[in-house]
Amino acid sequence: MARQLRAEQTRATIITAAADLFDRHGYESTSLSDIVAHAKVTKGALYFHFAAKEDLAQAILELNARAGKQLVAEVESRGYSSLEALMRTTFGVARLAVEDPVPRAALRLATADIAVRPPLRHPFTEWLEFATRKFTAAVRESDVHSDLDVGVVAHSLVSFFVGTRVAGRSLEPVGRLPRRIAEMWHLLIRGLVPVHRRPRYVTLATQLEREIRTA
Repeated sequence: MARQLRAEQTRATIITAAADLFDRHGYESTSLSDIVAHAKVTKGALYFHFAAKEDLAQAILELNARAGKQLVAEVESRGYSSLEALMRTTFGVARLAVEDPVPRAALRLATADIAVRPPLRHPFTEWLEFATRKFTAAVRESDVHSDLDVGVVAHSLVSFFVGTRVAGRSLEPVGRLPRRIAEMWHLLIRGLVPVHRRPRYVTLATQLEREIRTA
């Protein structure tokens, strides 16, 4: 039992070290030797858990997908409106990125055309489908304009969100991400939400950003 626990801890240490390096330097620029040194493990320990760098990338993407599903399930269980659920999910993803190198690395891997092995799906595909569902429901709930092309809006949201992080990686610390997500929503709310419903969602964006900063 103790040996199994040590093995699990070593695996987690290797994944965290790899995620940190993938996020800071990129997948192609990170070698297995770099990961071994950063994790402070032996090469034998690394190869016991991962046969190749691609396996590490897959493990990071799998962990990120699991965290994303858990986040969505938690938000969905609270009975929020569809637009609020979508907003809370994006801020939840931002919070995970601030706190943990694995989501940050997963996003960088997703933007680097790293192959995603089935049955895992590309995170952008899942985000796009989720956003489309939420905007479709938000139209029914009259929280966004009824004449919206929800597919276009969902694609724009995902692109905006991903682009905010990609640009921010080189320009500012990751701790700035929640503020950028709030700014993103303030702009989107102006274009998507009827005037009489805007104050609620503008206030929500500000509140969610503040909660992450003070956590």
